[in-house]
Amino acid sequence: MYILIALTFVVGYLFIALEHTIKIDKAATAILTGVICWVLVIFGKDVLFPADVDMNSINTEILHHIGEIAEILFFLLGAMTIVELIDAHNGFDIITSKIKTINRVKLLWIICITTFFFSSVLDNLTTAIVMATLLRKIISDKEDLWFFAGMVVIAANAGGAWSPIGDVTTIMLWIGGQITAVNIISKVFLPSLVCLLVPLVIASFMGKKSINRPAIIESATDDSHTISSKESNLVLAAGVLGLLFVPVFKSITHLPPFMGMLFSLGVLWVLTEILHRKKSEVHKNKLSVSTIIRKVDTPSVLFFLGILLAVASLQTAGHLEQLAVTLNETFQNIYMTNIFIGLLSSIVDNVPLVAGAMGMYSLDIYPPDYVFWEMLAYCAGTGGSALIIGSAAGVAIMGILKINFVWYLKRISWLAIVGYLAGFAVYYFLNH
Repeated sequence: MYILIALTFVVGYLFIALEHTIKIDKAATAILTGVICWVLVIFGKDVLFPADVDMNSINTEILHHIGEIAEILFFLLGAMTIVELIDAHNGFDIITSKIKTINRVKLLWIICITTFFFSSVLDNLTTAIVMATLLRKIISDKEDLWFFAGMVVIAANAGGAWSPIGDVTTIMLWIGGQITAVNIISKVFLPSLVCLLVPLVIASFMGKKSINRPAIIESATDDSHTISSKESNLVLAAGVLGLLFVPVFKSITHLPPFMGMLFSLGVLWVLTEILHRKKSEVHKNKLSVSTIIRKVDTPSVLFFLGILLAVASLQTAGHLEQLAVTLNETFQNIYMTNIFIGLLSSIVDNVPLVAGAMGMYSLDIYPPDYVFWEMLAYCAGTGGSALIIGSAAGVAIMGILKINFVWYLKRISWLAIVGYLAGFAVYYFLNH
């Protein structure tokens, strides 16, 4: 049964990768994979667990995982709704109107560098959602759009790795006491920057010299006249400040990040209701959260749910713990172990991998700010870029822009791996 669970995960993963070939939505495959894995855990409980572990214990474990997964899903739902709300009020048009260049290289550097620093202040997931929305307004050609989006995934993950609030795994290590804020910034910033710059330089010599911008289509209705420039500016400012407030909310209240995201959504919801309360019912309904939330990509949220459920089953059944032990016995070298953990995080969610490492290596073995923890923050944060479903940022962009898994594997994965290894090499030489 132990092997069957792992085999089910691999088969499900394969079906997700071949989504466009087999014509089955990846969300459906992910959900089935997650549920089947847990069914196998239940059927194999007598083999997998000690005799004192009963159904109630397993159900409690499932609910524990569901709680952790729900945090991510509510965070994602809140962020996507805020972004859609800004977009509905033409807020992003203010930004895109300032970006006038059609030079492909120049635009690529503007987008990637902005993403890199934005994700360190926010987080890579929220940044990816915002940038995906911006890209749709700047680039019309699908091939260019996907390529820019792939580079955004690399930039978002690299930017999140060096900041204590930029990536969920870095947050885990920061809260757990394995790293301190000032040290992780000083030690991992340069490797993370190199992780982006190397593929960015290579990408600058790829493709055509210019990009095509979407045609401006005049609306047949007078909807645009119901939103003044003042209202667009106000909603954009409130939305961005709301997103930036999430890490502040967490540091003040010590509540999970999704609570801060929901708080920001609630404030923005109230603000827009007040803005439009004197308008006609038709226009008010079109600009209300209750209508805009229907535009949120629900299949992407369900895809997250399925994948995280499947990974949670591997964690409960002991696959990830066994993997950590095997890595330790095989490599017996903290550098090689971290390189492999980083690449593995592109297949298996980096959160349980980091959690397993935190449990396996105590602070007595590796004290705070030891090289192992610094490398773990870098590798787990940036290694997920190797596959589009290897990070929250990648999954979000994959859902929003409908990027083909195999296309990303052919066009972006090698760039991500080259950047990942280059950044690691910089860290290694700076610490020897």
